[in-house]
Amino acid sequence: MATENAAAISRTNIKSRNPQTIISQHAIPLSMVDAGRKVSIKSIGGRDKTRSFLCNLGFVEGAEVSVISELEGNVIVAIKGTRMAISKSMANRVMTL
Repeated sequence: MATENAAAISRTNIKSRNPQTIISQHAIPLSMVDAGRKVSIKSIGGRDKTRSFLCNLGFVEGAEVSVISELEGNVIVAIKGTRMAISKSMANRVMTL
């Protein structure tokens, strides 16, 4: 009986890990999102100063962002009702789903 319970727990843990793995495999940098597409922010990478800067602009986990276009190395986005341009290097740090 104890062996059956341990096996059931192991199966549950494996199942609960798989969706996270699948999600992280499909996350892409904001810089690679096609114009006209709306995505959700999964995570923000980079140094504390960079993450803080992006957070102050509204780039936080779970926020929805639309890519408007790309212009001269900048990514034009709409987030929280505001359009703005961020550099491609900043957009590379924003992982989306």
